[in-house]
Amino acid sequence: MRAIIQRVSFAKVVVDDSTIGAIDTGLLVFLGVEDADGMEDITWLAQKILKMRIFSDSEGKMNLSANDINGEILVVSQFTLHAGTKKGNRPSFIKAGRPEFAEKMYELFIQELKKSSSLKVEAGIFGADMKVSLLNDGPVTIWIDTKNKE
Repeated sequence: MRAIIQRVSFAKVVVDDSTIGAIDTGLLVFLGVEDADGMEDITWLAQKILKMRIFSDSEGKMNLSANDINGEILVVSQFTLHAGTKKGNRPSFIKAGRPEFAEKMYELFIQELKKSSSLKVEAGIFGADMKVSLLNDGPVTIWIDTKNKE
């Protein structure tokens, strides 16, 4: 499971000219699933995101988590996080999870965030053509891969 996490002042996702999810200060999470992912990846990643100290404290140091600031979270599915670019110029997506499996994992991840915190959690629509707008704060953008826990 891979995620791109962006600290945002606001973010929203639009499908067919309708806003599906929107947040104010918090985290925009792009989530990619592969077939090798399981519940342990969901649990680990959700906890890591909720506890990651990337918001500024009163001294301007990144020392507070989304939980600490009562931030909001917007989760958007993005299979392209598993793009293979080693050969040629056209990305390969063979590592991306099968849609029926990836959608289930995506929904379970959202439920884990909601279960593990009292934060507002919004989401896009799996597989939809989504338009995402955001104001990246910092900018702060972090990449996480549950198979490579650096």
